[in-house]
Amino acid sequence: MLRECRDHGYFRDEICPLCGQEGKFLMSSEELDRMGRTMAGTLRHFPDKFDLEMDDHGFVDLRDFISSMQNKYYRLKWLRPHHIIAIIETDPKGRYEYRDGKIRATYGHSIDIDLDLPTKGIPDILYYPTTPEEVDIVIETGLRPSDRKKVHLSKTYNDAMNAGRVRTQDPVILEIDTKGAQSDGIVIQRAGKTVYLTDEVPPAFIHKAEPPDNIADDETNLPQE
Repeated sequence: MLRECRDHGYFRDEICPLCGQEGKFLMSSEELDRMGRTMAGTLRHFPDKFDLEMDDHGFVDLRDFISSMQNKYYRLKWLRPHHIIAIIETDPKGRYEYRDGKIRATYGHSIDIDLDLPTKGIPDILYYPTTPEEVDIVIETGLRPSDRKKVHLSKTYNDAMNAGRVRTQDPVILEIDTKGAQSDGIVIQRAGKTVYLTDEVPPAFIHKAEPPDNIADDETNLPQE
């Protein structure tokens, strides 16, 4: 559920986590999930389906996005810009960005764009999920994009585990020596709160990760990963 607290802004819960007030209702959990899926598909894969003009960095005009949704789906006649901004500001993974009246997805694209993301402050170690069937091939040949334009790396072992469960129930987690990769000239960008992007990772910087003592089991919003 998506709500707005007068004092603390947007939140996803029944009550504001900071003051305990109910706040103003914005969107049901079902509406939030449906809108999140629509945003992910539109901003990552098919803006043309909704006649949206996307710039070189993946941004589309927010009001154009709203108008397109309202024209395409009668059930979204109530949708306003603050609903989309609320989704963006409360997204736990930072999947989207709002800037100067425009919105974009921060990762997950299958279309060619220049995200122009920050490359500083990258953790020394990142993680990548793969399947038991593919793990030996990845370790031997390295990582390259498949259905996306970039290789997506996760901030923590648990993040990678949750991302991997989109494809397989029992993912194998690889540890990526990003410090070594960057020293070798590999560019890594920070996208969202838990995701990092790169064009490739050579096999020299990939190893099987040791699971931590406390592995989280959070599968929230897996289809939008």
